[in-house]
Amino acid sequence: MSDDTEVRRMAEDIVAREGGYVNDPDDPGGATNHGVTLGTLRQLGRDMDGDGDIDAQDVQQLQPSDATEIFLRHYFHGPGISRLPALLQPSVFDMYVNAGGGAVKLLQRLLCDMDQSVSVDGVIGPQTEAAAARAASEAPEHIADAYGIARRNYYFALADRRPASRKFARSRAGGKGGWIRRAEGFISPRFHLTQAQFEARTAAWGATG
Repeated sequence: MSDDTEVRRMAEDIVAREGGYVNDPDDPGGATNHGVTLGTLRQLGRDMDGDGDIDAQDVQQLQPSDATEIFLRHYFHGPGISRLPALLQPSVFDMYVNAGGGAVKLLQRLLCDMDQSVSVDGVIGPQTEAAAARAASEAPEHIADAYGIARRNYYFALADRRPASRKFARSRAGGKGGWIRRAEGFISPRFHLTQAQFEARTAAWGATG
């Protein structure tokens, strides 16, 4: 289990990776600031400017410290990521911020692939906690890379299905975009895709733009 200082550093690193305010029409999350979406603010009832409603202006009011506290409470401790093995926490936490329970389902599918008995329900309960602990014990040098690679594949598959999302996985110059670079930040360099491998994987998407 990671200590409080390390967990806070994880949250602050996520805020830094997310960047400032954006409202991209191709992003299903809508208005977002420091990784916190308008939908999240509404769900939490955070009227940041006190005008009686929660809209994009409230998202703009968010400070990095606000986002850090939201992530710690609702994306780390709330869903139980604190109960996962320490070597899995950084990547699962980071993915939970932009995929919610999908981050846990991805882990549960990976655990099933590793012959662990676990339901794929997006909830970290005793079954998932125990299965993750066993998998980490049996493959301590591989479990984090395996999750990171599964995460990279998840983003590729999402972009395969949704052309509007491809700009988040591939840069305008044809290199690795934000999603893929972010996933590979949690994967050992030896498992990173080369530019040629990346281009081959995304060739079916057609020209960049």
